[in-house]
Amino acid sequence: MIEFGTWAAWASPLAWTAGTLAAGWVAGHVLGALLLALAPRWVTGRQRDFVGAALRLVRTRLPWWALLVAAWLAAGYWPLTAQGLLLVSRLAFVLGALSVTLTLAQLASQSVETYGALLGPALPVSSLTRNVAWASTAVLGLLVILNGLGLSITPMLTALGVGGLAVALALQEPLANFFAGLFITLAGQIRVGDYVKLDSGQEGYVADFSWRSTRLRMLANNLIVVPNAKLAQAIVVNHHLPTQDLAVLVDVGVDYGSDLRHVERVVVEVGRGVMRDVAGGVPEFEPFIRYHTFNDSSVDFSVILRAQEFVDQYLIKHEFVKRLHARFNDEGIVIPFPIRTIAYREATSEVASERRVAGAA
Repeated sequence: MIEFGTWAAWASPLAWTAGTLAAGWVAGHVLGALLLALAPRWVTGRQRDFVGAALRLVRTRLPWWALLVAAWLAAGYWPLTAQGLLLVSRLAFVLGALSVTLTLAQLASQSVETYGALLGPALPVSSLTRNVAWASTAVLGLLVILNGLGLSITPMLTALGVGGLAVALALQEPLANFFAGLFITLAGQIRVGDYVKLDSGQEGYVADFSWRSTRLRMLANNLIVVPNAKLAQAIVVNHHLPTQDLAVLVDVGVDYGSDLRHVERVVVEVGRGVMRDVAGGVPEFEPFIRYHTFNDSSVDFSVILRAQEFVDQYLIKHEFVKRLHARFNDEGIVIPFPIRTIAYREATSEVASERRVAGAA
């Protein structure tokens, strides 16, 4: 049986350890609550949202960090050897530094999403840029941890450089897609949310960039997955650059007997109404028409309208055709049907007589 004196020798450090751990846990929660309550008063605007999100993240980690510090302090209550204390200290350092590194990496990823829109092309927001920010911070934190443990990182970096060359040769295609996606993202010529059309025929909104591929969301709500390397080599039409609004052309034809000046006035009036009333139109834009062809049965012209965004053109065309058709009926303006005249010439009398002679023979 364990003697009472043995229990007494263990009870004191055990009680102090439990008290220190409990105090650290409570202190972590109290400090986190104070930071979350006071910090938003220091900042305003977009920074307020970012700081609030960062503090909420730190608040969940603070009790564990405080508990880790308390455990390191509590190790001094026990009769450990110098080697044992060193082991506990290094373990606490590694766990703490690793937790702080992961927290900073997550904050770096959030900062890209928060401030990327403000910096524009210099820091585009996508899964690729967020992951690059996260990985860069994590690698720096890992190097700090290794250096804190007394390990020389110079030989490691040299070995990684030699090994990286071999890995690059073995993973040419994934690395090509990664760097192509990075170049496309940083160039800013194709951005998340843009409507693009590839020379291969695929088109849709850019949903996201990843380390391997770019995802396009079609108007039918399907996803097109394009490898970044192929996207970098493709001819791309970006319907959101240099501006998001675009011209909408509608081809119309009227009868040759129409008064073209009157037709122009009527079409422009209808176009103004569509620009003003239809969602997606540009109210300040002045519609106009351009006659261009004497066709077989009509004088053809194009109506130029303007839409705020690529998909808005479909509703604008829909409403414009309906309104123009009704207005033409009211004004007596005719949109002619295609007319084709077929000339049929009967056989001459000589040919007919020859056929009769041949038939009699």
